[in-house]
Amino acid sequence: MDVIVRKICNVLISVILTAMVISAAVLLVPHVFGYQPYSVLSGSMEPRYHVGSLIFVRPVKPEEIKTGDAVTFTLPGQEKTVATHRVVRIDPKAKTFTTKGDANEVEDQPVSFDRLVGRAAGFSVPYFGWLSIFIRTKQGLLTAGCLVLFVILLCFLPDVFKKEEEPKDEGEDDTLENE
Repeated sequence: MDVIVRKICNVLISVILTAMVISAAVLLVPHVFGYQPYSVLSGSMEPRYHVGSLIFVRPVKPEEIKTGDAVTFTLPGQEKTVATHRVVRIDPKAKTFTTKGDANEVEDQPVSFDRLVGRAAGFSVPYFGWLSIFIRTKQGLLTAGCLVLFVILLCFLPDVFKKEEEPKDEGEDDTLENE
């Protein structure tokens, strides 16, 4: 029984820790290279960026943007809300981009250069956008904390089921009295 419990605990610990390390790497490593992760909440950029995916955006100057680039920008009147759409036209005199979601029929209103957050990388990580959104909620933080506690408990669980050492016979004496 002890060996089975220990093996199950070791497998669970390995799986959970691996998932946590991969998740942390996906969410944190891009920061080292200057990218900011954003979650895809709508299907406007399908099939390039799927709903629930995590995309990575690197800050760039407006002058570096070309037609065809996927850019992330803040929405007018909603400073904390961003969208990622493809640039279809640039007006350097008016200092605006005209964008359009790949899955949308209609172009967006022109976006001023000062609303540019950055250029989206050409890749995304499926489903990690949902994880990123969830982990920022109270329930997500609570779940992450419980998961960490669960892993810690799994580390000690085999010791709980460990058989106590057999008591020594009273006649046995480990000391060297008779010498």
